[in-house]
Amino acid sequence: MRVLTTGRFSAAFTAAALLLTLSACVPGATPGSPGAGPVPATATSGLPSSHVHGLTVNRKTDQVLLATHEGLFDVTKLPGTKIGATNDLMGFTAAADQGVFYASGHPGPGSDLPNPMGLIRSVDGGKTWEQLSRQGESDFHALAATASGVVAYDGTLQTSPDGKTWTPARAGFVPAVLAGTPESDTVLATTREGLQRSTDGGKTWELNATAPIVQFVAFAGATEVIGVEPGGTVHYSADAGRTWTRTGQIEGQVQAMTAVTGAEGKPRIWAATAERLVVSTDGGASFRAADSS
Repeated sequence: MRVLTTGRFSAAFTAAALLLTLSACVPGATPGSPGAGPVPATATSGLPSSHVHGLTVNRKTDQVLLATHEGLFDVTKLPGTKIGATNDLMGFTAAADQGVFYASGHPGPGSDLPNPMGLIRSVDGGKTWEQLSRQGESDFHALAATASGVVAYDGTLQTSPDGKTWTPARAGFVPAVLAGTPESDTVLATTREGLQRSTDGGKTWELNATAPIVQFVAFAGATEVIGVEPGGTVHYSADAGRTWTRTGQIEGQVQAMTAVTGAEGKPRIWAATAERLVVSTDGGASFRAADSS
């Protein structure tokens, strides 16, 4: 069931997206040099950066990473520890292999990467990055890894089997967030018009008119998906985004979220809000501060 009408969502989505875009692009001081140790939390949120662009959790180790305006941080224990160089990671996603990430955005002070960075990849958990393609050309604000490659958006929605060669997708929408899983070729895109769904690795798309209007979406496993509305209402899908059930509510302005398979069929969900990092262990029915006991 649609919780917001298209008109109401369009206004809410546009305002939320504009706010996030403006906050993400405002230049700010960098908190520490590349490879620095613990970084003081921001005064307002308790997180190491007020501009969070991506969030991922390692299913095997429970390591929690934030991709931010000031670089990558391990926030398994707050206030967090800086990983690697200070680059503005506007797009960020985890690949299937342990410690492998794709990212995009802008280089930070002292970086020798081009601006924009194009698609870069780390195979050591974010400590170092290699340049794959479109350096000096693309700032991918949305990225997703699938079984057959990478889906990305830099003003054009594109797919790549290897992160080096790209093909434009047949899509007429602007995605706010792309979500995929290395376990399948199903990809979801949140848009002003509603949830778009692809089953061929992002090459072709179809609007799911019965899905809730969500701004954030993430796969917890091969078929389990969590979606979050602009106002924080949480929804769950057990069939890769076809059908949805409302579960709970996240308080505060969500900036990024992720999910992993949990015990007893209830995904574990993390969300970075403007105020704090929160976690749910009951499939989104309730949330608590991630650093609480």
